Amino acid sequence: MNKILFEIKKIMMDCIEKYIPDTPYGDLEDNGTIFYMNGKNGTEFDWYVNEKISDLMMFYNDENNMGAVKTTLYKNGALLIYVYGERGKTVIQEIKSYIDVTEDEVLSLAIVFRNEADDKRIWDESIEKIDTDLEPDATKIEEFLSNAHYYDDMKERKELLGQIAYVSKKIMNEGWKIGYMCRDKAVRENDSGWSFMAGNEDEEYIEDCRNIQLMSIHAVMQYDRTIWKYINSPVGTRLIRISSEEFEVDRNDKEIYMEK
Repeated sequence: MNKILFEIKKIMMDCIEKYIPDTPYGDLEDNGTIFYMNGKNGTEFDWYVNEKISDLMMFYNDENNMGAVKTTLYKNGALLIYVYGERGKTVIQEIKSYIDVTEDEVLSLAIVFRNEADDKRIWDESIEKIDTDLEPDATKIEEFLSNAHYYDDMKERKELLGQIAYVSKKIMNEGWKIGYMCRDKAVRENDSGWSFMAGNEDEEYIEDCRNIQLMSIHAVMQYDRTIWKYINSPVGTRLIRISSEEFEVDRNDKEIYMEK
């Protein structure tokens, strides 16, 4: 077993013994086997977008099969561990830790997981069934690194989620979907530049600051998720809704499609 995984396995077993001591290994799936959870995003996505390898999990061995311990390993060796009690129903401990590894060592593990799990269509499987003792050669390292640019778009979108936008209260208070969205140059730190309007506001309404709310892009998406595929459009973008699911560049020749 890869030395990083060996150390993480020891940490996860220690968590079982310390935080859920009444849980024998026989009550865990495959007696406490660790599963590599690459089925949601895949190793490359998690590495380039989330700056980690896919999560490592131990599961309770019952009909619900919920998590007992989840460990996230980040590029810099940081660990985020969650321990679940009540057969996986509640988080009883959150642990931030660290293992003494270099980013290159974690990168090598990510490449091995990509080659030996993802490429072989092995998803959410026990690490015991994945050959993690291999060392990727220069060709495989170069191939993995050369794919980074494929994730630039998604990385930019993720970074925008925490940034601030100006939002008309007609969207929040009256239930209108976003009908008009525009992106101007950011004027302050953490400013996305985006403004979102229902499209039926008049100038007087917009000029009254009481009608505008500052919100994160992530919060805006709780009201209208159709903006997601447009959210990393460049400064200067002006878009209008033309259907329930689509926007297009505003050329001042169409009415905004209004919808609640």
